[in-house]
Amino acid sequence: MKKRLTEFAMLAVGALLFALSINLFAIPNEFGEGGVMGITIIMYYLYEWSPGLVSLVLNAILMAIGYKFLDRTAVAYTIVTLLLLSLFLQVTKDWRIASEEITVNAVFGGLFGGAGIGIIIRAGGTTAGSTILARIMNKYFDWNVSYALLFFDLIVVFASYFIIGAQAVMLTIVMLYIATKVMDFIIEGLNPKKAVTIISKEHARIADQVNTLMDRGVTVLHGHGYYTKAQQEILYIVISKQELSMLKKIVKSSDKNAFITIHDVRDVFGEGFIELSK
Repeated sequence: MKKRLTEFAMLAVGALLFALSINLFAIPNEFGEGGVMGITIIMYYLYEWSPGLVSLVLNAILMAIGYKFLDRTAVAYTIVTLLLLSLFLQVTKDWRIASEEITVNAVFGGLFGGAGIGIIIRAGGTTAGSTILARIMNKYFDWNVSYALLFFDLIVVFASYFIIGAQAVMLTIVMLYIATKVMDFIIEGLNPKKAVTIISKEHARIADQVNTLMDRGVTVLHGHGYYTKAQQEILYIVISKQELSMLKKIVKSSDKNAFITIHDVRDVFGEGFIELSK
């Protein structure tokens, strides 16, 4: 129950931030947007139709079409998100911020929008629309959610050129790019680590120094070269980005010919890192 309440709170915060990105930054500066919200804003510019109502109707249609591609929890959370987003779009429609720097407004529009959608997706929901398409591409084609969303959003942005003009389109792209990076940061995790694989004849010495000097655990994997068939001990170590420099120095001092691969890790749970939540 506590976990569910936390997720609903995240959905509310995310929906509010996204609504603020529209009402504080996008609409006052005549920016576009991507996906369904982009179409909603175009309708507002042309006919002054309520963004909250139009987005609810359009997203409801897409939900009816795409609900089968989401699990039951995601569907429920998305419905909650859409209702909250429509509510916040209506409540904040007259809110304004005292800033006439159009580029700064694009940057903050991206920050608010990316943070909002990122928090929503992190909580297990979506904002429907192109987010549903992005989740489908992630599920079946392993596309990164953030970049799939950017792809679909840009289609609508370029279509809005005839309504908002070239400069607004360019600033909208800047805004969406920033939103994508912020969203990616939130979705991929607030606890980025590096996973390092080391193949070296001095594996024992390297492992000992990592334990002693860095106070990090080392996992030893057993492997062999495909061509030579020679048996080889392989070290697997998970560390923070800040510790990477020290690890490289340890490996270099022990074996300059060591083979090292470094991978980005989204989240790390367990002893020495973050406790795995229930």
